[in-house]
Amino acid sequence: MSSLSFLEKTYLNWSVLSVDGQIDSKTVGEFKEALDQKLLTSKCLAIDLTLVRFMSSAGLRALLVLHHQTSSQGLSLVFVGINEDIQDVMRVTGFHQHFTLVSSLDELQPAVQ
Repeated sequence: MSSLSFLEKTYLNWSVLSVDGQIDSKTVGEFKEALDQKLLTSKCLAIDLTLVRFMSSAGLRALLVLHHQTSSQGLSLVFVGINEDIQDVMRVTGFHQHFTLVSSLDELQPAVQ
């Protein structure tokens, strides 16, 4: 059975949600629920996907929905550590144009709250 695990922390005033596992049709509901919880309390949100090895189209759609939610609410959003295979899919689909991507948390600038 597929499952995800989450770790929450703060880094340079960013609320960081680290995700571990595969984001697919079986786990996307769990992923969206975790994102929705972070949106309730965070003005600057970094989603660390370093440990996500696979993301289906359902996961990509969840990222796009999150982007629209944060944009409409005036919140900052950054995706951290997306692996090359997922980034390739993002480039082919044009999704990368919508997102701020960084390789590691060290690349984040201090968040202004």
